[in-house]
Parts: sequence; structure tokens; C-alpha cells
Amino acid sequence: MQMIENRPFDEISVGDAATASHVLTAEDIDLFAAISGDINPAHMDAEYAGATIFEGVIGHGMWGASLISAVLGTELPGPGAIYLSQTLKFKRPVRLGDRVTAEVRVREKRDGRRVVLDCECRNQDGAVVISGEAVVLAPDQKIRRPAAARPEAFVHENGVRLKALIQQARERPPVRAGVVHPVNALTLEGVAGAMAENLLTPTLIGPRAKIEAAAQEAGFDLSSADIVDAPHSHAAADAAVALAREGGLDVLMKGALHTDEVMGAVVARATGLRTERRISHVYVMDTPAYEKMIFMTDAAINIAPDLESKRDIIQNAIDLARALGVERPKVAILSAVETVYPKLQSTIDAAALCKMADRGQISGGVLDGPLAFDNAISPAAAAAKGIASPVAGHADILLAPDLEAGNMLAKQLDYLAGAVAAGVVLGARVPIILTSRAEGRLARTAASAVAKLYHYHRQAPGPL
Repeated sequence: MQMIENRPFDEISVGDAATASHVLTAEDIDLFAAISGDINPAHMDAEYAGATIFEGVIGHGMWGASLISAVLGTELPGPGAIYLSQTLKFKRPVRLGDRVTAEVRVREKRDGRRVVLDCECRNQDGAVVISGEAVVLAPDQKIRRPAAARPEAFVHENGVRLKALIQQARERPPVRAGVVHPVNALTLEGVAGAMAENLLTPTLIGPRAKIEAAAQEAGFDLSSADIVDAPHSHAAADAAVALAREGGLDVLMKGALHTDEVMGAVVARATGLRTERRISHVYVMDTPAYEKMIFMTDAAINIAPDLESKRDIIQNAIDLARALGVERPKVAILSAVETVYPKLQSTIDAAALCKMADRGQISGGVLDGPLAFDNAISPAAAAAKGIASPVAGHADILLAPDLEAGNMLAKQLDYLAGAVAAGVVLGARVPIILTSRAEGRLARTAASAVAKLYHYHRQAPGPL
């Protein structure tokens, strides 16, 4: 066990020294900004500060100064020391990638256990970047104790994986999107965001006068979109589905109308967009605390799916995950427990679905279940339960037992775990971008990217 030990005042001599060294990373900069509140663009923004050189003498210099504090608090004098004062001069920039070595050296001992130390930080080239002095009150008693583990911390840019999908989707020509009843500014702002990323070319379907009023409110240029006039939301849904059925649209996007209005037109047996596959909803979720994107299904369409419906829901999610680059998705079939329990139908369904996958009735992924949520996403939880599985602890897809469970889980991840979710509906002839009023611009744009990538994957299955 690593121990930490101080030097009381009586054990300190003039000339004693201690050092610490660290390489400045982008994560260090983000963490320092999060703690200190220093978000000066010269310290945080690569474009502002120069593409590769961060000239943040103050911001990054203060990070370097924190190394001095670390040496004083852990080495010389170490635990029990009290900082009294410090003066520093910042002589050169501390840049991203620099290895900074901080040294403190005792210059003087004074009455009252006061110790004056010369302080200096040098970069990997030996150049002095910080110099100054510190005055501390040295401890009067010996302290020796186990060293505390360094706290784990991470900084996550919200939706960074979804932003990568948007970038990937930009590489292909935009898809033809039918926007159903876009009569509010929020919908048109989402359309504008998707257009700015080269994701889609819109056809706006709804009452022309209301679309024009919403466009004026949103600052949306209507010359960049076709308009199909429809008197009300039901008529707009019917017209959009008819256009998609005729091959005039690649994707649909829900606007300012209820989901059941859109889906009612989509599932109409004679005029809709049904296929042999059950229609289902998938959230593509970027959650900071998880190692990768996760696909949550079904949280919006199927209320209490039976076994046959769950088979299609899983297949839709597998197909989407593969379209987004997951070669062989790991599917966790969720329940309250990880064993088959006859009184809990979700566990019976899980066992049957796994056997269906063994028989080729579900393809392209690896299934396991029933699994409780912790066993599905935490290797430690799976190991504690003795679950040996390629899925447990590393799931790509989470199948909820019903809509209530799926919807609550998705919203908990969103509001309590900082997730950003892009929602799409699959199983129809075209993917449907399904967004809610509570979702931000990133989620809306990412949903368009997901639908676009899925559209092109269906045209030419295989790696994108």
C-alpha cells in the first residue's frame, strides 16, 4: 500500500526540495475550467487561441501553479501544512501537451513554524514557465498514512457521439424529407439545423398560411423548401404518407401534431407504409457514463408488445445499430431479475427470444436475457451475479419489457444522467423522425442524421 508522509518543521532543512510532474491534456483544461469557472476563450477555444497552440498563460499557467500546491500538500512539507501566501510570475505559455515539472525548495525557516520555499515550474525543454515563492505553516507532528486514491473524474461533451454521427451523415447527399404539419417555429428550427448539416431537403406539408407564419417567426427561408398545402394535421399526415408511398420521400419527420396522427396514417392497412415488420421506436442515446452509444427500444409506439412483436422490435434495433456501425450488436432483454421466473412474463419472453435468435428467427446480433438493467450495462454488477455472457455489462441495445418501462428509463437517462437521445421509428417503408417539444436542437439534428444513415444502409447494406 502506498503511504504518504509529511516533514514536520523540525525535520525540514534549508535546501530540501521536492518535485511533481504532469502532462497537460485537453481533459485537464476542461476539468480545471469546470472547477474554477475560468472559461476565457483564450484558454478553452482552440479556434480563438490558435488551431494547435494554446496560449493561455493565465488559465493554463494557473493549472501549472496547482502542481506547486500539490507538491506542498503531499511532499514538502506534506499533510498538515497550511498555505499562508504565494507569489508567482508566469513567464511562458503552458501549452497543450507540455510536460510541466514543479519544484519547491526550502529557502528559509522562520519563527512560528513558517517556511519560505522557492517555487518553479519548467516545461519539457527545461524552460521556466512559472517562478515565485510560497510561505507555509509547517506541521509540528509527524503524519504517516495510506495515500488516498486519486479521485476519478471525467468531462463529457454532451452528445459527442451523436455529433460524430451527424458528421458521418454529412458525407452522403441529403435525403428527401417530408415534414408533417410544421406550423411552429420549433419544428422549422429543427429542419434548419438538419439542412445546415446537409442531412435533408425538406418538403413542408400542412396549411400554407400557418407554415408561412411559423417560418417568419423562426427566420426560416421558405425558398429552400417545397410546400404541399394541406388544410389540417390529419390531411398533412395522409398527404405525407401518400408521397412516401409513391416514392417521392425518403424519410418522414413529425412536426407540430400528435404522434398518433402521424402513426395512424402510417399504419393504415390500405394506404399506409406498413411492411411485414412490426413498427417500433428506437432511441439512439449518448449517455456520458456509458462506454458507447446505447439503443433503447421501445419507448414510444408499442404499449405491451407480445413475443412476436418483441422479435420485430429487436430486429429493427439490430438493423439500426448495424447501419450506424455496430457490427454485431449486443442485445440485453431487460426484466427485474436475471433468471427465468414463471410469474414474470418478461423473463419467459426473454428466454424465448434468445432461443429464437439461436434458430435464426432474429439475426445480426447477440442476445441475452433476462437481464436486470445493472447487469446489462455494468461488468462489475454482472460479475457479482456470476453472469458469464458476451452481452452482460456491455449491451448495445436495451429491450424494455413494455412502453412504460422503456419511456421511464429513457427519460431518466435523459434528465438524470445527461443523455442526449435521437428518436426514430422503424419498420415502415421509410424511417420516421419522431421528436418531442422537449428535445433540443442537437437531438433533433441527430435524429435526422440517424434516419439518413439508416436510409442509405437499407439501399446498400454493409459498412457505411
